[in-house]
Amino acid sequence: MNIAIVGPGAIGILFATMLIKSGQNVRLLDYNKKRVEIISKNGISLESKNKVYTNKIKITDKATDLEGIDLFIICVKSYDTKNAARSIKNALRDNSLVLTLQNGVGNVEVISEILGPDRVISGVTSQGANVISDGKVRHAGFGETVIGKIGGKIPAYLREIRYVFNKSGLKTRISKDIRSLIWSKLVINVGINALTAITHLRNGQLLEYTGTRNILRQAVSEAVKIIKRKRIKLIYDDVIDKTEGVCEATAQNISSMLQDVLKKKKTEIDFINGAIVRQGQSLGIATTVNSVLLDLVKSIELSYTKTTS
Repeated sequence: MNIAIVGPGAIGILFATMLIKSGQNVRLLDYNKKRVEIISKNGISLESKNKVYTNKIKITDKATDLEGIDLFIICVKSYDTKNAARSIKNALRDNSLVLTLQNGVGNVEVISEILGPDRVISGVTSQGANVISDGKVRHAGFGETVIGKIGGKIPAYLREIRYVFNKSGLKTRISKDIRSLIWSKLVINVGINALTAITHLRNGQLLEYTGTRNILRQAVSEAVKIIKRKRIKLIYDDVIDKTEGVCEATAQNISSMLQDVLKKKKTEIDFINGAIVRQGQSLGIATTVNSVLLDLVKSIELSYTKTTS
């Protein structure tokens, strides 16, 4: 399968390496010209299970350089989704597919509006990865990837993608209710990401302190109220218990939002806790804790320029 990964960050490099191992033809698309130069020269590298996998790979900052792509995998931050979708529009063939493996909610809708819903596939992954440097990634946690179509249809191409991913060592299944999975993952991110970004704690440490544990539970509880009002079924019976279980299972992980803050980069807060706040405003449901988390992370982002000037 000819695959282009849009956004060679942690998850992008992880998937690229695993797919190359199984013999897929993988290329990278990146807006960051400096990173393109580095990866062009040094290739990509994945540390996983005490082994290092290094591969040379074709990378470009121009989607027009990509020809014959069967599957585009969108791995950019949610705030770059619109630009990413627009950038690949003219590179699509009639049968090209687009899979999003991003955090937050709303990405599928943005991509579908630009590229058409028929070719867009939703996905969530529990694979964990941390960026060491440009093109170099450490596999931080093994998990399942789930793909599906909004609406529940299962076209034959979903089974083909599932086969390719599983062959590559990326445990993957298909869901008829991918929307529930997206929102279920969002709730977990709501409880973990902003708190780690603010406190600089690793995931597991959030449970070690009464204060952070209480805030985690309150943020998740607010999100659950929103989701229930929207009549979306969550896949976990006890979402707070599940979120705390994820903290334990990924105890040493540095969340993606904390990684962004440490590098003084823009975060995805608007598409995680911010999404809960916006939904709460439209539904008339209070989201006090998520509003505070949103404001604090946005304030941290604004502080970057002041601390570096």
